[in-house]
Amino acid sequence: MKLGERLAALGAFVPQGARLADIGTDHGYLPIELIQKKIAISAVAGDIHKGPYQAAKDNIESLGLEEKISVRFGNGLAVLSPGEVDTVVIAGMGGSTIIEILKSQPEVTSSVTRLILQPMIAAVAVRSWLTANKWCIVDEALVQDEGRLYEIIVAEQGVSPEFESIMYDIGMILWKKKPKLLGLHLDHLIAQTERVLREMANSDSAQQSSKFDEYTKRLEQLEAKRQCL
Repeated sequence: MKLGERLAALGAFVPQGARLADIGTDHGYLPIELIQKKIAISAVAGDIHKGPYQAAKDNIESLGLEEKISVRFGNGLAVLSPGEVDTVVIAGMGGSTIIEILKSQPEVTSSVTRLILQPMIAAVAVRSWLTANKWCIVDEALVQDEGRLYEIIVAEQGVSPEFESIMYDIGMILWKKKPKLLGLHLDHLIAQTERVLREMANSDSAQQSSKFDEYTKRLEQLEAKRQCL
């Protein structure tokens, strides 16, 4: 089985010997790959949707991996017991959904040593939540798969160093590493901010709000960072 670029990038952050949980596993491809390559020693594949849950179950059973990968039907981290896994992947969901999953089972979340997160939107909210809840962002990556750009955020328990506010949008580790896709990432952030400002410009009250000033400042900071590349 060959993983796509996005799943392969997620798998690259799973440490050797991990006890893995893949939340929102879809077809179970990631835990299958990591067990077959002997990177993870055990895995839980969880999904809240019946179709993907059954697809993962069928795939894992067809490969005879039931003893290594437990497929579970349920909501987020509710499929886990505290201390059962040490590494959790949550990918392909909105940032607010990822945060709700982490908040909903605090005993499970606090027992994990590594989070590997891939928000589809609102990565800024994920970074803010992590740093406010004693998680330190230790690595980040950008990956392009089938024409779409994805952000991956890796966090471990610990106090995060302080960084300037715009880095919650860009990603401090991304800024330090300067990957090839960073320019495209910044272009996307600039375009998103410009779109919000255009929409707000249609309303006098919106233009006079603190939000308008906030987005204007954000755009200036993003454009300044883009010029630095």
